[in-house]
Amino acid sequence: MELKNKILIDQNMINERNLYLFFKRSFDIVLSLIALIILSPVFFVIAVAIKLDKGSPGPVFYSQIRIGKNGHKFKMYKFRSMVVDADEQFSALLHKNEIAGAMFKMKNDPRVTKVGRIIRKHSLDELPQLWNVLKGDMTLVGPRPPLEREITEYTNFDMQRLVVKPGCTGLWQVTGRNAVSFYEMVKIDIIYINKASLWLDMQILIKTIFVVCFPNTTY
Repeated sequence: MELKNKILIDQNMINERNLYLFFKRSFDIVLSLIALIILSPVFFVIAVAIKLDKGSPGPVFYSQIRIGKNGHKFKMYKFRSMVVDADEQFSALLHKNEIAGAMFKMKNDPRVTKVGRIIRKHSLDELPQLWNVLKGDMTLVGPRPPLEREITEYTNFDMQRLVVKPGCTGLWQVTGRNAVSFYEMVKIDIIYINKASLWLDMQILIKTIFVVCFPNTTY
């Protein structure tokens, strides 16, 4: 693709956003802390539901190594929405990938549990990532953090997603989600990185609340 050979991010502009990055980090800390406190009853209900799911016994939380800003590796947390041996089953399902590019998506993934289907539909499995935001590995708004296996397939164009911290939500999630291709997702991420501002971040966060309440094509 011709688009993939173009470098669209102005690195100098990114490096000069000190004031924006200061306030962005401040908002991340304040908002994620408030959200963790307010949503603690939701955490409790989800945790109980996962534990009571007799069809899929196992831990409440799931952690996975993801790639952050400038290739930084970190452990990302989620509520467990799949069977315990989901990672071991991945290779057997790879041929059923429904999206082109360095990402795996499967609408009727057999590894997803009953409770998992509910919390994934409303993106509630992502809530523990608020802890990642507090730690500083992630930000509230930014590109989604890729897996280690995914970046081995990245082109130079795709690698531009890693010049900023990954986010819990982003422009891609509130516009196309699973309805767009991997290449379109990367393009949307780069558009966000170039236009990032506190106003844009607030717009995305507000739209995220709407998407959680009224899910789009999430799976």
